[in-house]
Amino acid sequence: MTRPGKQTLEDGEVIETEDIKPSDTSDTVSQGVSDLESILTDAETKRDEYLADLQRVAAEFENYRKRAARDQERLVAHANERLVRELLPVLDDLERALQAAERHEEATLVDGVKLVEQSLRKALVKEGLTEIETAGPFDPHVHEAMLAQPGDGAESGSVLEVVQRGYRIGDKIVRPARVIVAE
Repeated sequence: MTRPGKQTLEDGEVIETEDIKPSDTSDTVSQGVSDLESILTDAETKRDEYLADLQRVAAEFENYRKRAARDQERLVAHANERLVRELLPVLDDLERALQAAERHEEATLVDGVKLVEQSLRKALVKEGLTEIETAGPFDPHVHEAMLAQPGDGAESGSVLEVVQRGYRIGDKIVRPARVIVAE
């Protein structure tokens, strides 16, 4: 315990001292430490809440970015598909015209229609159109059976003849191939 009065420090400075009890000092210090620990705990709790909020917002933004990219891809695919659906009857008509022109031996007409068909086919291929393979066994996922008939020497379930070609864009079937299947 310090006595009240004056005390001289080593450097010659004189200070006045009060009657301070050691227990008063330790209570004050422990109360201050307790207050600081409480403030630190509150700050850590707020920090954890802010970090969780930031992580949640970052995850939501990443999901939004991915969803927006998927939506954009779907829009582009839908636009291409719509265009291809519009052009497929033209391609079919050109093929029929070529078949009819070959029977009548009008070579200049045949050459002109062939050029139109080739340029149209190139444009559709450029847009991602591919023809569905029809050689081999019938596949209900990409073929539509129009008729089943006995095939001379053909395996049962194989494609005998293509009535109308089928097409796809990427993995999506635009139109299944219409075929005649061997019984």
